Amino acid sequence: MGPRVTGRGEAERKYTARGSVMMFKALAESDDGDLSLMERTLPPGGRRPPPHRHTNCSEAYFVLDGLVSDIIDGDELVVGPEGFVLVPRGTAHAFGNAGEEEARLLVIHAPAMDAYFANLHELWNCGDPPSPAEERALMARFGMETV
Repeated sequence: MGPRVTGRGEAERKYTARGSVMMFKALAESDDGDLSLMERTLPPGGRRPPPHRHTNCSEAYFVLDGLVSDIIDGDELVVGPEGFVLVPRGTAHAFGNAGEEEARLLVIHAPAMDAYFANLHELWNCGDPPSPAEERALMARFGMETV
């Protein structure tokens, strides 16, 4: 595929899980798997992923709006608007909304991880919410280790 422009509110794919909305601006199929980029909205009080590490990619995100609570290698911090977080491959982490309003962030995975989020969307949208064990099994299929 060639260059592309995606405007505000537009997405190549849109997924939902844990009350979160994930609007993918770049997919693995767009750039031979080099990276994926999503605009992610986190609701206040939403279910968080378990602390985990990626064995196959690095993750980075830039907070656009709201407050994001992070646990990175056991250290807890809160990141606000225009804050940037880099999580190198193999680093234990988890994050969620730390405020009373929606939080919005741009999330990059390199190499791309959009296939995981497509499967997470299916898991969360086929009836009852998945159990933590079902979610951990999916994570393991995509190179994530829970810690």
